Amino acid sequence: MIDKEQVRKIAHLARLEITAQEEEQFTSQLSSILEYFEQLSELDTTDVPPTTRAIEITNITRPDLMKSYASREELLKEAPEQEGDFFKVPQILSSDEE
Repeated sequence: MIDKEQVRKIAHLARLEITAQEEEQFTSQLSSILEYFEQLSELDTTDVPPTTRAIEITNITRPDLMKSYASREELLKEAPEQEGDFFKVPQILSSDEE
């Protein structure tokens, strides 16, 4: 179904260096995967609605509720680091301007 040359091409496009043993292994594994997809394509899915999941899943989240702290000092104690009256956080943006 898939040959070693195609595996080499895929590895090249993915910028992977693979050994001859891995090439053999991937050829076999990818062929098995493609054969399975061929089996699936033989199924009649005319009356099957499109889905994103096989089972329905919902996120369990808590509502975002605003609450005020009794004192600023207690709120600042919750922070891993603080600087004066502020939370201290790692820098995520850099300035390359000189």
